[in-house]
Amino acid sequence: MSTRIFAVSKKAGIWMAETFQLMLLFLAGFGILWATIIEVLAVVGKGGPNLGDVLMLFLLIELAAMVAIYFKTNRLSVRFLVYIAITALTRVLVVDAKTMENSTILTLVGAIFVLTLGVLILRWCEVWFGEDDEQKD
Repeated sequence: MSTRIFAVSKKAGIWMAETFQLMLLFLAGFGILWATIIEVLAVVGKGGPNLGDVLMLFLLIELAAMVAIYFKTNRLSVRFLVYIAITALTRVLVVDAKTMENSTILTLVGAIFVLTLGVLILRWCEVWFGEDDEQKD
């Protein structure tokens, strides 16, 4: 294969991958917007939010922020995914704690604790070892 054909095909492949990525980001953003509208309408329909509704809105805000940051930087921090997981587990714990067995509650609390330690370790690593070249942009 000639060098010219390889260069053209490589550029085409990169363009297709980036286009596909942007389309999926737009779809994800639209899905988050749609879910937010549905959630707000449900809250308005029942007359006001409860704690589970507020936590669901925080989840949607975090997802929207993650998509926005990915659009701006073309990178995704693992910490944002962990924050979303912590908020999701907290929502499950708050909404369903009355009907859960003690072992399930302890498991959820343990998972939240482990995820929180993970965020702490990630932050310490950033401080100790600095940001990588990709994060400095």
